[in-house]
Amino acid sequence: MTEHEECPSCSRCRAGICEIHRPVVGRREIAVFVVSGLLLLFGILAGYVTPYPLAGTALLLAAAVISGYEVLKAGFLALIRLRFSIAVLISVAAAGAFLTGNPAEGATVLYLYAIAEFLEEYAAGRAERSIASLLDIAPQTARVRRDGREMTVPVEDVGVGETVIARPGDTVALDGIVTAGASSVDQAAITGESVPVAKGVGDSVYAGTRNVEGYLEVRVTKPEEESTIARVVALVAEAQAHTSPTEAFIERFSRYYTPAVILLAALLVVIPPLAFGIPFLEAFYRALILLVIACPCALAISTPVSMVSGITTAAHNGVLIKGRDSLEAVGLARVIVFDKTGTLTTGRLEVDDVVGFGVPAAEVLAVAASLESRSGHPIAEAVRRRAEEEGTTLRDVEKFVSAAGKGVQGRIGGATYILGNAALFPESPGSAWRAAYDRLGGEGKTVVLASTASEVIGLIALSDVVKKDARKTVAALRARGIRTVMLTGDNERVGEAVARRIGIDECHAGLLPEDKVAMVERLMDRYGLVVMVGDGVNDAPALARANVGVAMGAIGSDVAIEAADIVVMEDDISRIAYLVALSEKTVSVVRQNVATALVVKLGIAGLAVVGLVTLWMAVAFGDMGLSLAVIANALRIGRSDAGT
Repeated sequence: MTEHEECPSCSRCRAGICEIHRPVVGRREIAVFVVSGLLLLFGILAGYVTPYPLAGTALLLAAAVISGYEVLKAGFLALIRLRFSIAVLISVAAAGAFLTGNPAEGATVLYLYAIAEFLEEYAAGRAERSIASLLDIAPQTARVRRDGREMTVPVEDVGVGETVIARPGDTVALDGIVTAGASSVDQAAITGESVPVAKGVGDSVYAGTRNVEGYLEVRVTKPEEESTIARVVALVAEAQAHTSPTEAFIERFSRYYTPAVILLAALLVVIPPLAFGIPFLEAFYRALILLVIACPCALAISTPVSMVSGITTAAHNGVLIKGRDSLEAVGLARVIVFDKTGTLTTGRLEVDDVVGFGVPAAEVLAVAASLESRSGHPIAEAVRRRAEEEGTTLRDVEKFVSAAGKGVQGRIGGATYILGNAALFPESPGSAWRAAYDRLGGEGKTVVLASTASEVIGLIALSDVVKKDARKTVAALRARGIRTVMLTGDNERVGEAVARRIGIDECHAGLLPEDKVAMVERLMDRYGLVVMVGDGVNDAPALARANVGVAMGAIGSDVAIEAADIVVMEDDISRIAYLVALSEKTVSVVRQNVATALVVKLGIAGLAVVGLVTLWMAVAFGDMGLSLAVIANALRIGRSDAGT
């Protein structure tokens, strides 16, 4: 198979990351390392142990050419174009070693540098292998029903509207809607959920998820190239093409760094012999060492390897980060803004309190549920759910009337009952319900009153349900020194009550969409970097205005996936704490790598100036060894849970 030939039915080829075409270690690399390594060993032995130094030099020269062919070629082409690249530094250093009578060190420099280059390529290849591992979860074939019989076909041949079948243990082949059957589906590969999700007729399922136990028939809604898993792969690949501010700085730094190092090396050749009487060849040798140790390989890869590791780790945990700059910004931000409804709360009302005045609470619930059986209002749905949970028997309602924005009225058992807000009930002196109404309303709850034609018989208090991990998530963020702010369109009383319950530091209520944008801008002026977390479409303006917009529960939502900088596929608020922990760890690893690279290189460079370091030591410890340490440190991100 040639390098550009496509594998049959290979989704990796279509994504441009087929590992068959780009193996981790090819036969050519193995042959180069083995042959040049043996030549290097025999050359050193011949030069220092046998009485044939010229034979040793010849073997060492062969080892240098075989292992360093690519870098010598690149260095020569760059030099004639006056572009002082890393290849130029290594080529000059190796050639100088041979010219000054140090062939073993010259060959060792090129051999070790070839190994260092391989390590860097391996680290870069890890990004592609991480994306490829995402594609591994998507099947290459689908079991489809055509003309009344089942057949297995490549997924790219299945059209929208066709029916695919998933038996127990099968991986769902394509995005679609369940048309028959029921099962539990493991969505961990896309959302990071640890518990399978129940699926039945009318529910959405996604390519790459696993059917755990039941039988499902699925009507395909998206072609293979537009499936959720395909979009995940595309976004991760796109994110890896972006650069973070730290990477951009290092790239600018490197453009001036290499010419400055060459100038410093030239001065090291000239000044010590003239000023201190150091032999020219010794000064020249020290300058060669400085050129080698100054190669910014480890510094250049310190940031991108760490960022790629963080992005791919997040993708495997159901969090899509669409740019390295976004990953870095989350780790540096000290304030996170949350939308309330749908983000910190479920957006679904539930009955918290049922209070009776002179009648049992069960009677109040029965009257309210019977009246609300005729209404489609969210409050009515919540009251009916509570009645169903308690096994309340509904009663017949006659002469039902609904007053929009106020309440409902009807006759039950010959008596007239009213259910609604306080505007329907003129207060009389000593009203028994006022104290309870004010107390529950002060807790941020929505309160409705139930009455006969003559008096209030009870009340029902409802509230938006706070997500189970919201308080724990906010506490985790506070422990990291992050200030939390909540924005809501609800009134101030409701907003403040929810904020207190969750532990939010700052609450702004009664906001329209444009008000949320203005508030985000004020927070950016006050705190700098701001992360905005919302449930996608409704919060799109504020998400777009913040430094980083995070969309919650976006699985299956094309709009949210496109609009936000970061997408949490499942509606799991605890993923925000995970994201912050991962980002902070990634930023920390980047700083560790940059600091280590600078300290080690400056330290060895200082030793080289005074003649305490040899050429091969400079490559082994200051280049190859340092690159390996930086890569290993970056890969720790992918092997841990980021401290969550």
